[in-house]
Amino acid sequence: MPHFRLRRAVVALVTLPLLALGTGLATAAPAPHSTVGQAPAATRVSVIEDEVARTLATALTDPALRERLRAVADPVALAPLAAAVPGPAARGLAEATARADRGIATAKGLGADLGPLLRVQLADPSMRTALAAGAAPLVATAATDEHARTVRAYDTAGRSHALDTGTLPTRPVYLVDLDTAKTLEAGVAVLQREFGARGLAAAQAAGGWWVTKITSVRVNDDEEPWFKGAAEMFALVTGFGQDGKVRVDSVAMPYLQYDGTTYYPNQILVNWSSYKYNLADVVLMEDDGDTNYLALAQAVAAVLLTIADQGAYIPLVNAVLAALPESWWTDDPDYVESWYTLARSSSGRLNGARGNGWMTVEPYYVQQF
Repeated sequence: MPHFRLRRAVVALVTLPLLALGTGLATAAPAPHSTVGQAPAATRVSVIEDEVARTLATALTDPALRERLRAVADPVALAPLAAAVPGPAARGLAEATARADRGIATAKGLGADLGPLLRVQLADPSMRTALAAGAAPLVATAATDEHARTVRAYDTAGRSHALDTGTLPTRPVYLVDLDTAKTLEAGVAVLQREFGARGLAAAQAAGGWWVTKITSVRVNDDEEPWFKGAAEMFALVTGFGQDGKVRVDSVAMPYLQYDGTTYYPNQILVNWSSYKYNLADVVLMEDDGDTNYLALAQAVAAVLLTIADQGAYIPLVNAVLAALPESWWTDDPDYVESWYTLARSSSGRLNGARGNGWMTVEPYYVQQF
């Protein structure tokens, strides 16, 4: 089944696994259920997107807007597109979408000044022929639950239609989704800012330093329905800093978009000069576009700040997973994979603990000029 571009932000939490304190034994991270930091943002973002989809569908009675959208080949920011089309329907759509952009940014903990976030695109290039022949399009958003059997779409009269997620629709469908690359960049900045403000991201050492570099990475293929598409990833690297306090670093991974694809980023994952010990671990998470980055940072920090350096490496992954909102453990498999005991000397292929992915790494020395 082909991949379709759509909002599927994948969150990678690169952290240290939690030691069962007092036992001296590290255990593999289960998928815990936490009530910390409940995430109503998921509902708010989905509702906002659905409202915009309906507004766009009814606005497509305007021939000028319909023709402008038909000429678009790639995902395009919806508010500017609508603002460039004369007429009351397009103007109303532009205003509604601009409000929605601000509401989504706030719901995701990103502030309200990011600019356009909602995009529109054709669900599949094969639908362009039907559009050119005059077929009336539908407008939909992706279901938050990737296992949903139907996804809701609207026609130009505002009527709702249930589309089978297992079959590519024969009728043209426009998809309203988030610019996840933009929200990812802003979200990683929020995480780093919040961790720094809580003393979880002290300055790194001067001079050259050893790092762990990702040479290739892959997440196993899951059957994807037609409404799913490109993902976005970021990493949180955590351990004990040189000051003996828990440290967390955010690393954007925008290239890691699809399951079943091997990527070769040559990306720095861990800067060991920032850490007191030579061990770290990785937890890969999936975000359906509705992650509240501010709430995530606050929840993770609240747990990590309770853990003190005991003079030996203490893994922390279970603590991070326990801090995640309850919504991350329902409907979708937001917890994807874990890698334990990544050392400064680690090299070669590292299979994930769940058997759902792997990465190859190598130590690398960065020389400061």
